[in-house]
Amino acid sequence: MQTVAVFTDTYLPTVNGVTYTIETWRDYWCARGGRMPVVYPGSDGYRPAPDEHPVSSLPFPFYPGFRLGRPRIPSAISEADPDVVHTHTPFALGLAGRRLATRADLPLVASYHTPASEYAEYISDHLSGPLRRIAERYERWFFRQADAVVVPSRAAAAQVPDGGAPIHVVSNGVDTDLFQPSSEAAVAAFRDRHDIPEGPLVGYTGRHGHEKRLEELLTATRGIEATLVVGGDGPARSELERAAAARDDVVFLGFLDRSELPTFYTALDAFGFPSPVETQGLVALEAIACGTPVVAADGAALSETVADGETGYHFEPGNVDGLTAAIRRALADRQRLSERCLSRRDALSVERSIDALENVYDTVVNSDARRLVR
Repeated sequence: MQTVAVFTDTYLPTVNGVTYTIETWRDYWCARGGRMPVVYPGSDGYRPAPDEHPVSSLPFPFYPGFRLGRPRIPSAISEADPDVVHTHTPFALGLAGRRLATRADLPLVASYHTPASEYAEYISDHLSGPLRRIAERYERWFFRQADAVVVPSRAAAAQVPDGGAPIHVVSNGVDTDLFQPSSEAAVAAFRDRHDIPEGPLVGYTGRHGHEKRLEELLTATRGIEATLVVGGDGPARSELERAAAARDDVVFLGFLDRSELPTFYTALDAFGFPSPVETQGLVALEAIACGTPVVAADGAALSETVADGETGYHFEPGNVDGLTAAIRRALADRQRLSERCLSRRDALSVERSIDALENVYDTVVNSDARRLVR
């Protein structure tokens, strides 16, 4: 098993799909006998584990919770004598990873998690158009430097700029040892602990980004005999709470510890996911692994992450009436959908993702066609 040097601009204590994916892949890779040191922006709120290497960083003023790391290569990474460099960002620390690959003549694998252009609106509404174009040109340049690009879905593969490195679809995968249905007693205790009323539950957990369109979930659940339970945090949270302030059928839980998430998913009768911009939607996979059907926008990766009529239902992105109808269908069909969800657990397992990732690394390490000049 190779030693893979990972560079990321997003890591603990920030909680999102990228963070969880890197952490889970690292744990499973090391369990197989490999090594995966991680370079990330340091923060006072997180104490690094072994083989985690923080660099000095500053808060990113336009996006709460995101930090800009100094694009440097810790000496411990060079001393680890890596076989592969894997970047999970095209920005600051991604550039540091690229520099290490060039300097040490190592293959460079780059993961494509989120289009950089989506963050343009966080910087400036008025300049979002020009900023998007700049971000797209920059991404095109960065990903063309790689020996392989890893994406979590076919939809994400279609967004990667043409003419660059070979693209490999590797699902983020789910830790199915953790994400499995919880007992009735655990669900009852969870509801008591968070003062969640009796009756059907529709829910969401994850980052509260404006691009997730969670306000549509608030609108769509009006009139449905179910409580909307929202976990997580992010830039849009305060607006969502104000919008739901007069309602007694909405409960905001805030950040949930990862150990609580399987019980959260199990407690739900349907998981609502109106975001039209996902490159996979890890929380949808986690919900499915716990037997909870997902109502998702029929756009981007959620069109393939959720199998319509099997693991949930789709609705046309932006169609709130369609979202309402899909939630009603999922609630009515909960038992059958839940059984179909559970039948797909093995296919979702992160073990399969690590198998695919190992194949990518083997390919770039052993390829005679690997580019030596970037």
